[in-house]
Amino acid sequence: MPVETPVRPRGRKRANGEGSIYQRSDGLWVAAITGADGRRQRVYAHTRADAGRRLTQALQRRDQGMGETVPAGRDTVAAWLESWLTTVKPTLRPRTWIRYGELCRVHLIPAIGRLRLGRLQPAHLQALYAERLAAGSSPTTIHHVHMVLHRALVAAVRQGQVNRNVAELVTPPRMVQAEMRVLDPTEVRRLCALAAEDADRGALLILAVTTGMRQGELLALRWRDVDLERGTLAVTGTLQRVAGEGLVRGDPKTVRSRRQVRLTPTAVSALRQRQAVHAATPLQLGERWKDGDWVFTGPRGTPLDGNTARAAWRSLSQRADLPMIRFHDLRHTAATLLLGQGVHPKVVADLLGHATVAITLDRYSHVAMAMHQEATDALEAVLQDHHISRVGSTVGSSSLESRPKSG
Repeated sequence: MPVETPVRPRGRKRANGEGSIYQRSDGLWVAAITGADGRRQRVYAHTRADAGRRLTQALQRRDQGMGETVPAGRDTVAAWLESWLTTVKPTLRPRTWIRYGELCRVHLIPAIGRLRLGRLQPAHLQALYAERLAAGSSPTTIHHVHMVLHRALVAAVRQGQVNRNVAELVTPPRMVQAEMRVLDPTEVRRLCALAAEDADRGALLILAVTTGMRQGELLALRWRDVDLERGTLAVTGTLQRVAGEGLVRGDPKTVRSRRQVRLTPTAVSALRQRQAVHAATPLQLGERWKDGDWVFTGPRGTPLDGNTARAAWRSLSQRADLPMIRFHDLRHTAATLLLGQGVHPKVVADLLGHATVAITLDRYSHVAMAMHQEATDALEAVLQDHHISRVGSTVGSSSLESRPKSG
């Protein structure tokens, strides 16, 4: 065990409470102070100058009431993450909580789980992110890993487990937006025409491309949420499959996701056709029918599974000779068509349930640029008209001034 050999301090002698610096027999320098709680705390450095800097920082943190320099908590990163996941579970949507757990157990715990929480440094995160990228993880995945760790460390700081959130000192890779593929107006008309002939699944696809609702929101739709007389529906929940629990109806993604949606006549017609089928099926099945008031159901009235919805879209897109895009891209299609028709981005953001209009403008920037060009052209037209009117008035006044005065 290395022997701690005190070294005579340079310059004046430190007063009580100012801490001390000394060198151990193995060459490592130690800066020690007495914390606000009376306990002796130590930080280590390879040079005396570095130890002096760390001592100064520790004194500043103590005097500013920022807690210990070296946290007393001895939990490992793995233990803290597991504890934090249990704590935040009631505050998250089921699928989000499952995803957080996957990111922790696949990426974070194997790499840094054995480290003491108080010993975690920015360099550890930088090395982790570089290693995961080299192993083939996408920048988006690493960005999500960083976000989860940041949230966990925010809680650790709040509970006094650590003094700082080291994730704030590391910049994660930029998220890479997947290329957006949407249908053009001709293809949308072909989709709606063919879907109108499908009384079973057609309304689901027409609603997806005319309202921009998320898949989970569509599947969670109940007849009590629909008012066909007024041509509106209310988005009040989302349906997701949760491991070990099956299909679970939960709250919408965000507060703004809970919204009213006005329907097109095409969508109203498709829903009326769907409603007629829904009313007739229980009579045919009798006790085998599970009435849950779902708009889109399986064969016996249970809520429709997401896999079935996506299969219905693939089948129709093949029959209509449409591009093979994702079900979620029908949402993007609705937004792109609306923005392309000059609908105000704020209206589109409300329809999609985005938290802010900035999200809409950022996600559909390819359409926004075209809107900017239209705005520029419109402004130039105004300026040109103004210029012409100014020229006309000038010419008119000059002509008057040049006329000879009548006697």
